[in-house]
Amino acid sequence: MKSQRTFGALLAATLIACAVPFAAGQGMGGARMYNPATETTVNGTVEKVATITGRGGWSGTHLDLKTDSGTVDVHLGPSAYLSSKGFQFAKNDLLEVTGSRATYQGHPAIIAREVRMGDKVLTLRNAQGIPEWSRGPRGGGPGTGNGTGGGPM
Repeated sequence: MKSQRTFGALLAATLIACAVPFAAGQGMGGARMYNPATETTVNGTVEKVATITGRGGWSGTHLDLKTDSGTVDVHLGPSAYLSSKGFQFAKNDLLEVTGSRATYQGHPAIIAREVRMGDKVLTLRNAQGIPEWSRGPRGGGPGTGNGTGGGPM
């Protein structure tokens, strides 16, 4: 009986330890990609929208955003999350992106925290970089609104 409780406790601890990096915005080999100290805001025009499919079957949306200083790879987040918030991006959309400068596969990128398109605002991460989609269905915080910029988005 004691060994079953020990096994259960060990299993629970392992599951929590595995979940924490993802809830904190980590992944991609465990390295935290969002760094609030490197946050920047850029304005530009979407040149290309790409859906990247990962090994686990998930898909993420990336944008090539043409800015005054060149084109930057913008990592938004899970495609399903964007769709659930009513956001779609297309070539020639004008955007303002706030996010963390990063290097991804040897190339400069921005890990987006917030995207403004006209009067719509999509919040992807909180100020510490924790993804809104990792917060689960409990809601009540930023990213749970309708994407209009009003209310709890």
